[in-house]
Amino acid sequence: MLAEKIKARFGAEILSAQNERDEETFTIDRERAYDFFRALRDDPDFEFNVLTDLTAVDWLERKPRFDVVYQLNSLTRGHRIRVKIRVDAADPSVPSVVGVWGAADWLERECFDMFGIVFKGHPDLRRILMYDSFEGHPLRKDYLYNKRQPIVPEVDPVVNPIRQSR
Repeated sequence: MLAEKIKARFGAEILSAQNERDEETFTIDRERAYDFFRALRDDPDFEFNVLTDLTAVDWLERKPRFDVVYQLNSLTRGHRIRVKIRVDAADPSVPSVVGVWGAADWLERECFDMFGIVFKGHPDLRRILMYDSFEGHPLRKDYLYNKRQPIVPEVDPVVNPIRQSR
């Protein structure tokens, strides 16, 4: 079936594969990730044409600390899989997949902002939810939730045109 086809096609590139509750999950090496994802999209046997979600999981006590998690769908074939890349805290980076799926643009920015994962090759990697001088990454397990942040003036206030005319 699908899992066997993926294992046969990619072989040693897959570090582990598991099926829980009929959900296929593959863990891959980050060095080959871009080519792996591009092949999943372009290979007619798979046609994973939609990146549904991209996020990370912080396993504070584990080495490597982070999993970067990709949810992929094939609308033409009706497949759905999860792909993980394990990333160490000393070098929290993976290749950007914006060139494979345009939807990765803001998803990678959100993951960068919330977890501090760097997506190498991203065309505009900057904060998307927190302001530029925000310190830290709020979804990391060691983030101090009650930490005081720098107070910054509002840079781009929203002006209500109705109130302005009065």
